[in-house]
Amino acid sequence: MLSPLSNVTYRRLFLAQVMALLGTGLATVALGLLAHRLGGASAGEILGIAFAIKMIAYVAVAPFASALAANLPRKTLLIGLDLVRAGVAALLPFVAEAWQVYALMTVLYVASAAFTPAFQAMIPDILTDEREYTKALSLSRLASDLESVGSPVIAAVLLAFMGYSDLFAGTAIGFFLSALLVLSASLPITRIVQQRTFSQRLTVGFRLFALTPRLRALVAISLATAAGGAMVFINTVVIVQTQLSLSEQHTAWALAVFGLGSMSAAMLVPRLLEDASDRVVMILGGAVMTAGLIAGVFHHHGGYYALLVMWFDIGVGYSLTLTPASRALRRSASAEDRPGLFAAYFALSHACWLIAYPVAGLVSSASGTNAAFLVLGILSAIGSLATWLLWPAHDPEILPHRHENLAPDDPHLAGGGPEHAHSFVIDDLHGRWPNRRG
Repeated sequence: MLSPLSNVTYRRLFLAQVMALLGTGLATVALGLLAHRLGGASAGEILGIAFAIKMIAYVAVAPFASALAANLPRKTLLIGLDLVRAGVAALLPFVAEAWQVYALMTVLYVASAAFTPAFQAMIPDILTDEREYTKALSLSRLASDLESVGSPVIAAVLLAFMGYSDLFAGTAIGFFLSALLVLSASLPITRIVQQRTFSQRLTVGFRLFALTPRLRALVAISLATAAGGAMVFINTVVIVQTQLSLSEQHTAWALAVFGLGSMSAAMLVPRLLEDASDRVVMILGGAVMTAGLIAGVFHHHGGYYALLVMWFDIGVGYSLTLTPASRALRRSASAEDRPGLFAAYFALSHACWLIAYPVAGLVSSASGTNAAFLVLGILSAIGSLATWLLWPAHDPEILPHRHENLAPDDPHLAGGGPEHAHSFVIDDLHGRWPNRRG
């Protein structure tokens, strides 16, 4: 599991990710406290608008940011975006109006929407061995889960000695340390084969999703992921503190159990993927989450401990659907198209969250959490079934295909004639997916 850390460049980038995640976690806690200071009983409205801005920025900005930044040096881009986020965090303690929160968080989320896909797309260029890359994906999943569990604990300890506004200083330090670690890393240079127009760079990722079967399936499984995650993130506090009349600590423990389930699965994924395909593992994850959500319809019979079992189950499924996704992305694009593909995935997967979050909140508010469990369970089942139908069971990396429009001496054919086989991705020479006969 830890072998990718022997690569010096990856180790520094992984530590940069951890620093940024810890800073983000501290900001989440501090933002809630800042919203309460500014809005009192209306704090939920302030947070709701801030998180809506986050999702809209992630969906709308990532592809444009990737297209605009395509010709910039990657190290300069990543360091600059980290410093922008650090600057925003340093300004947050001084806000006095809700609109100032919205403005600063817009800048922060836009920077994150540009940073995250660019960072993710770079890792396959550093860890070219698929087994090492798979382990790196599991490490990233573990880091994200540890952030969701560890940051509130760190924040609670720090709040015993300082005010909540000082937590934003911790956020700024986290982003600044991330920038320093990126600066110290020796990043690979992407070879630009052909200059593309802005329009081509903007749409290349979505074109790959439209024309590649496994990528269409990836959008479907993202709906299942969002359905399970939204139920946990939106309704845990409602179930624990309203329906079961338990404390804030019980809410925190329930969220921690979900994170524990996700971490447990992340540690198993590299071994699972040695014997099973990405498709099988991700569909299994969708089925596990669907089962947990449907079981939730009857959760009131088992009380708090039954809820913990369901949250662990959904956490396991959540990680199984997320962790292999980047492997599928890596297989589906050339190196020069990979940033655009990761940006498109970032936007499309967050669009699924834009569906699931309102469903989780509105259905729960209007008809109760049992109805929310049922509706989100159906969404998860639809996403999992669509993945099974859209992703061919036989999905080899090397595909036979024909080139009818290339000259016999074209370098791509290498003297092999119009019909040949190689690792297949949609690009300028391959405009459609081969049929089953090749």
